[in-house]
Amino acid sequence: MYSSLATEKLSFGTAPQPVTTSNGIAIGAGEVIPELNFTLPPMTINDDTRGEVIEHYRQIVSGALKRSEELHQKEVILELETLLEMTLDPTLGTEIVTAMHELCEESRARGSVNATIRLTPNDTRDFDRPVKMRTSPRMDAMLELFEQGARAGGDLLSIESTGGKELHDDALMYCNVRQMIFALSVLGVRDMQFLWKKIVDIANSTGRVPGGDTACGFANTAMVLAEKRYIPRVIAAVDRVASIGRSLAAVEAGARGPDKDCGYEGPFLKAIAGIPISMEGKTAACAHLSPVGNVAAACCDMWSNESVSNIKLLSDMAPTAYLVQLVYDTRVMNGSLRRGSQDELQAIFVESDVLHDPQALILAPDSVIQIARAYVSETNEVAGAVAAVKRSLDIISDAAASGRLILEEREAEWVTRINDELGTIPTNESEFVDQMQAEIDTEAVTLSEYGL
Repeated sequence: MYSSLATEKLSFGTAPQPVTTSNGIAIGAGEVIPELNFTLPPMTINDDTRGEVIEHYRQIVSGALKRSEELHQKEVILELETLLEMTLDPTLGTEIVTAMHELCEESRARGSVNATIRLTPNDTRDFDRPVKMRTSPRMDAMLELFEQGARAGGDLLSIESTGGKELHDDALMYCNVRQMIFALSVLGVRDMQFLWKKIVDIANSTGRVPGGDTACGFANTAMVLAEKRYIPRVIAAVDRVASIGRSLAAVEAGARGPDKDCGYEGPFLKAIAGIPISMEGKTAACAHLSPVGNVAAACCDMWSNESVSNIKLLSDMAPTAYLVQLVYDTRVMNGSLRRGSQDELQAIFVESDVLHDPQALILAPDSVIQIARAYVSETNEVAGAVAAVKRSLDIISDAAASGRLILEEREAEWVTRINDELGTIPTNESEFVDQMQAEIDTEAVTLSEYGL
């Protein structure tokens, strides 16, 4: 576990440990790179539609590269987040990567646009019931897609892994902070250690970059539930903080970044480990609504749109339109970097959001540094999560008291409730496991699948 911070100065476009892709795109080395994320329109995926599926991805990549060239955008990341059928049948996922890579190489050979593919197989283990994180028969196909997809041209290897989600989902609905932290800091960390060793080995054997993971199925789910008023926003804010150790475990296993965009825990990873990060904000409104549209850009190295279906808009196909928005967003950030005015732009990003929501407040760079410092002051993931969440609650309380944060009374009550619950969590993992065995449904959660 990390015991110190890699940096106490967070900015966009620069990271202490930049990453260079196999085709020479430097991430975190002084510029923010647009990352386009896309998916199919609603359709059936089977043998009869296989050709149509692949053609959709050809169309998406062709349109994105053509518009990038017209906008004089020289570098772009294209993320393929596979759907279930593409991972269960890794030959389909690999065939899509191959088709995308051919178009990217043609563009590069023309001296037009230098594009890199991020390959993100979905975590199919989550479809087993009960969930089997280590013994799932689906894992072989998932790992095969990682390897064959990497050989076919997937250069940044990532995943939205789901270890602990079977417990975390219920914990969110009942606002059970003990279970949230157990799911993230014990089950999630253990699963990441198990899974990311395999992904890093594949990346090393294929000469690719082990990118990173995301707490999308955890903290992003919390944000969406809070946006719908199903759970308090303070719960969603601390859930994001509690996810730090889980996603950091991928880096400790050898992931080098950029991490995935949709968990929003990236700034903490950047502060602690120094890796470049991908973030999303206002341009991700096609996928979900959020209260962090601008502050999310405060220290990004890649700027993403989350995911958009390949449907026709008035201007063009939706992925092409979102590529345009990403390019113009990154132009502003990169322009400020060239002028040396990035601190001022960062302050504007932050100030535009932090007044309105605790989730935005804890993503402000000064908050991130304080929370990350609290995390690394401890010696294990459970203690780190508790310390980080406590510090985030202090930040929220202080900001509400000073008027820097508008916090509804019913939200403020949760600060005290969460603090009280944190006091019941032992900072020793084995003791925490012993306690939780009496509290959780062991038929729904198979602890042996996490090495317990």
